[in-house]
Amino acid sequence: MPDLRTPRRGVSAAFVLNGFLLGAWASRIPAFVERHGLSEGTLGVLLFVMGLGALVSFPVAGRLADGLGAVRLTRWIAAFYLVTLVLLPLAPTPVLLGLALFLFGVGHGAMDVTMNSWAAEVETVLGRPVMSSFHAMWSLGAGLGAGTGFVAASLGLPVTVQFLLVSLAAAGLLGPFMAVCWTSSTRPRDPEAAVFALPRGVLVLVGLIALSSGLGEGAMVDWSAIFLREVVGSGEAQATLGFAVFSVTMVAMRLCVDRLVIRLGSVRVARLSGLSAALGIALVTGPAVLPAALAGFVFMGIGYAALIPLAFSRAAADPEVPPGQAIASVATLGYGAMLMGPPVIGLIADASSLRIAFMLIGAFALLIAALAPVLGRSSAGVAAAE
Repeated sequence: MPDLRTPRRGVSAAFVLNGFLLGAWASRIPAFVERHGLSEGTLGVLLFVMGLGALVSFPVAGRLADGLGAVRLTRWIAAFYLVTLVLLPLAPTPVLLGLALFLFGVGHGAMDVTMNSWAAEVETVLGRPVMSSFHAMWSLGAGLGAGTGFVAASLGLPVTVQFLLVSLAAAGLLGPFMAVCWTSSTRPRDPEAAVFALPRGVLVLVGLIALSSGLGEGAMVDWSAIFLREVVGSGEAQATLGFAVFSVTMVAMRLCVDRLVIRLGSVRVARLSGLSAALGIALVTGPAVLPAALAGFVFMGIGYAALIPLAFSRAAADPEVPPGQAIASVATLGYGAMLMGPPVIGLIADASSLRIAFMLIGAFALLIAALAPVLGRSSAGVAAAE
């Protein structure tokens, strides 16, 4: 029987695992809210702690990946990440839940850095662009993870049992693929490199597109289930469907993004993406009924799927800033918003309402459509890569 473990499948398995665990957590947030009696503001603080853990892990994981090798570190962090998921429902108090979420955020963020580094190595060896397909696998994993929440809630399974089963299944099914034979390159760290790079010049506008997209994606991860439960009035099982629908749509779109950009151009794709995301948010916040909300999540998935890859492509093609530094600066805003935006949404919701907080995200989606022309230079880079 042929060995199905190839480097590309190994990286794909890592992306699926990373998204799978996050999706499982996101789908059961309402259960944690009910168990601990959390207000929207308190939940926002806890999500902030989780995001802080991820942000702290970014530079550390990057430096360790340079010295130890991305593939080895990805496997170690994956094991840690699996354990932290099981710890979440074991926390008896909100304070200890915050500590568990910090560790969960560290595992998620650190693995995000190292698996993308491994993916870049594999892409270089293959000699063709495959990064979008890896990110599609992340979205697939997130959707599957959210699906486990729907099944568990429908069957009345405790979160503790669900998360234990999720971790065991992820380790048993995906771990063997990640054990593929691969040796990562190692290099010494540049002592003069900035820990957190920020964009400058035109890249500030590119970074704003990444930030606006990150806000929308982060809101879907941490607030879609809460929105369906508290604003739409859905049951616990139905509330898990929002993020699952969003994630599945993201998978389908990310598999089509490269061809759409070649056919329509980066500017038009970005503009249509921003308008689609804004339309989705209007459907979610307007009628406040489940069918309209789920349709809105589909339009949001269509809208947000292409934006981070487009922003990275434009950054890499910048004529004034080196590609690595440019991508890092845009990623800081994009991933920072994805991780730190949800707690801000919680604070806004606590001060006003969750519907108003979502409307503000819609304003950022319209900003994406307005700023779309700054991505024009990325089309040539993408076409050349194809």
